[in-house]
Amino acid sequence: MISLTTKILVSLGGNAILKHTDKGNAEEQFSNTAKTSHVLVNMLKEDYHIILTHGNGPQVGDILLAYDISKDIVPPMPLDVCVAQTQGMIGFMLQLSLENSLIKEGMKKSIVTILTQTIIDKDDPQLNKPSKPIGPFYSVDESEELRKNHDWVIVDDNGRGYRRVVPSPLPVGFVEESSIRTLYNEDKFVIACGGGGIPVMKNEAGNFEGVEAVVDKDHTSSLLASKIGAEVLLILTDVEKVAVNFGKPDQKYLDHLTVQEAKDYLEDGQFPPGTMGPKIKSTIDFIEGGGKKAIITSIEKSIKALNGQAGTIITRN
Repeated sequence: MISLTTKILVSLGGNAILKHTDKGNAEEQFSNTAKTSHVLVNMLKEDYHIILTHGNGPQVGDILLAYDISKDIVPPMPLDVCVAQTQGMIGFMLQLSLENSLIKEGMKKSIVTILTQTIIDKDDPQLNKPSKPIGPFYSVDESEELRKNHDWVIVDDNGRGYRRVVPSPLPVGFVEESSIRTLYNEDKFVIACGGGGIPVMKNEAGNFEGVEAVVDKDHTSSLLASKIGAEVLLILTDVEKVAVNFGKPDQKYLDHLTVQEAKDYLEDGQFPPGTMGPKIKSTIDFIEGGGKKAIITSIEKSIKALNGQAGTIITRN
């Protein structure tokens, strides 16, 4: 069994793998994961025992687009299968980059990616409220045909075109939870729950089946952190600190938040659902579930943030 000082879940934002300005080819993504891996190995050197989650938005979007373009030649796969594809692809990129960073530092650590199925409640009301845009944009005629042939929910995406929307239910558990915990407790560097995990639920026969939905990565990360007994939840995004009155003349960056302050700001509408809201809610859930502290910051400032010198730190009191 391990006896390292701090058990930590690190949740990587999409920019740690694919930046907004990138074209999305493999070379760029390997370059980004190499830089990310260097930071993660520095955390290992400071005696953090890491379990890693990551986003997959750009990657799953590219897969859906590729299937759409080639649909007359290659049968498109459902969304749950596409999420599984991204878990394998991104897991490989991270594993290779981490191995190379460890070799450079003269360190050894067993790294494993777990193809993770995230369990959702079949009675979750969000299953009847599709809201998460995925995949390519469609014309009016294409959207009508897709609604008719696939029973998809398609909406106007802020005038940019029509896109499919899917439900975003809350996670309640993980099929592979026992395996993840065992590997983590055996001092393995575990990569799990990529893209929020592959959404599954039990059908009337009591068997698991995939669901065409998107589970929010931050909610999944918070739940997994609680289940493996992490002390710290580190959410890495594209900003150094959380701000209130964002984009306004009186914008203010926050160094520290208590759980109650975070709840008050959420209720006040400071953290919208489509941006910082899920991250703040996830930190609240983690701390109320027994975690010591949560941090939101950029990957460039992550080490300083862990030392209390950057980022926004959320604690109980």
